[in-house]
Amino acid sequence: MTAYERSAEVTEIRTQIDHPIIDADGHIIEYLPLVRDILVEVGDSAVAEQFDLVVNSGRLTQMLSPAQRREMALMRMPWWGIPTRNTLDRATAMLPGLLYQRLDQIGIDVAIAYPTYGLTAIHLTDNELRPALSRAFNVYVAEVYASYRDRILPVACIPTFTPEEGIAELEYAVGELGLRAVMMGGAIPRPFPGTDTPGARWIDGLGHGSIHDYTPLWEKCVELGVSPTFHSTGAGWGARTSPTNYVFNHIGNFAAAGELTARSLFFGGVPMRFPQLRFAFLEGGAAWACSLLGDLLGHWEKRNRDAIGQYDPAALDRGQLDALFAQHAEGRLRERVDRLADGLNMLSEPIVGDDVVDEFAESQIGGPDDIVEVFTDRYYFGCEADDPMASVAFDRARNPSGAQLPALFASDIGHWDVPDFARVVCEAWELVENDHLDLSDFRAFTFGNPVALWSGTNPNFFAGTTIEDAVDAERRT
Repeated sequence: MTAYERSAEVTEIRTQIDHPIIDADGHIIEYLPLVRDILVEVGDSAVAEQFDLVVNSGRLTQMLSPAQRREMALMRMPWWGIPTRNTLDRATAMLPGLLYQRLDQIGIDVAIAYPTYGLTAIHLTDNELRPALSRAFNVYVAEVYASYRDRILPVACIPTFTPEEGIAELEYAVGELGLRAVMMGGAIPRPFPGTDTPGARWIDGLGHGSIHDYTPLWEKCVELGVSPTFHSTGAGWGARTSPTNYVFNHIGNFAAAGELTARSLFFGGVPMRFPQLRFAFLEGGAAWACSLLGDLLGHWEKRNRDAIGQYDPAALDRGQLDALFAQHAEGRLRERVDRLADGLNMLSEPIVGDDVVDEFAESQIGGPDDIVEVFTDRYYFGCEADDPMASVAFDRARNPSGAQLPALFASDIGHWDVPDFARVVCEAWELVENDHLDLSDFRAFTFGNPVALWSGTNPNFFAGTTIEDAVDAERRT
């Protein structure tokens, strides 16, 4: 057995902290020949042949010209996205035993291992392939990571195009396979009614405005002790549709998807109706969350059910307005003062029909404290190791209400933005070296917040792991 030794830098970091490090979002690379065989077992050969088309889709789209992609409403897909020159890292992401051996070298105590190809599975629009392939990936990780669950906790793929399919896979993956962490699609593309035009889609965030009532799905999460975590992409939406430039499409895409889902759940009242649940939005960082928190507080202040009344057209004192126009209107404006009524309607129309006045009613928010509580207790935000903006989550001096948002250390090993697995902890530690985080913040980032996310919904989430005692002690403080 090869010994994979820590670098002096990682060793020095570990001597300065007194807590474990949890990787809240690293990625495995699934071995597709085995996944395909499992897919035949859980589905059939015809479904597996549909999977073959998905596997080959990247190569096929690369063969199209940019003009053809534009005509077909296809963006440039991810390419060269996983390790090659660093062959050890490529093998580490594919082989559970090798990752297990290298965790000490990397500086990680327990890894929450998210899929790579499984990200595609839960977002496929084929209603037969999506649930079957998600199940195949779940059977795969339950089998190949079974011997390593004391340090590697694999994540289940939960498709959410309907609440029913999500519930079915939760019951199987968590109830039968015993997987504890789950990954859901939080941004579901829906066709606009009456059109089959490629790319003509709106995005459903599973909360406000959804075509389905996802309440039964959240109830099942409570029943099973599952924290919903979301790992959707915003590439392919709106301004991220370049047929020639993947980087153009990729930048900010996870933040866009996370912001949509967080906002949709918020206005749908999900975090208020299910205070037992903890939700995580992964790989998009925390800067967008700080901005969303500020926006929500600002909009609440000016447009809550009481404040909005000051903009009611019925509240306009027409007599006073007439008098002010008579006193101050000049020139061509004065010549048209008899048409004043014609200039008062736009953006000041009375509410008619089913439109609501209290747009926060569905959210069940009672005031600013509720908004802050959602963002500091029920929402969690995955930040990659090299993300310098992770520190804004801890910036109590600048965040509204002095809030500290629960950011999560996420290595993202297995993907192109990590050229060397053994340096991810060092990259995160730069936040301390540059005085952006203190040791208490770093502890929360790499240990306390991940514990709160998963143990907050399931107190036994880390049972049987090497950090079980440390987690118990953390939860008692």
